[in-house]
Amino acid sequence: MWRRSRPAGPSRDIAAAAEETVVLVLGEESPLPETAQDVADLVQLLRGHVLQLAVYTLPGPVLDHAREVGAADIPEGYFPSRMYLRRLATATQALVAAHRDGPRPWGREVSGSGRGRRWRPSRNAVRVAVFAVAVTLLIIASSVPRQ
Repeated sequence: MWRRSRPAGPSRDIAAAAEETVVLVLGEESPLPETAQDVADLVQLLRGHVLQLAVYTLPGPVLDHAREVGAADIPEGYFPSRMYLRRLATATQALVAAHRDGPRPWGREVSGSGRGRRWRPSRNAVRVAVFAVAVTLLIIASSVPRQ
């Protein structure tokens, strides 16, 4: 069974996850999938990456080609199915390059690196700030002379 080493969660870069799957197919030392189910699993992963990247990539010929290749049925037979898998991986690789190089449709970054996102303090930082304000107010209130 073909698996990635880490799950693709929301904090993970979509392009990095797609590149990882492409390396499983096109990598120099990557073995050829043994069973038809292995091919189907990799095709399903690559199609998912194409769908995810399509949301954050501007329309163009690279996106159209990746969608077209991804929409095709997996051919029957050992060699045709592996060649289709390689074509889909190549189209996904080109889409990843277009995603990384091109502008974003909504003018923001999508990567999990935090670029383009608002900075949010950690929960503990907020707790420390609230405690510091409370202690400061307590000191001020206790130093006010009573009448």
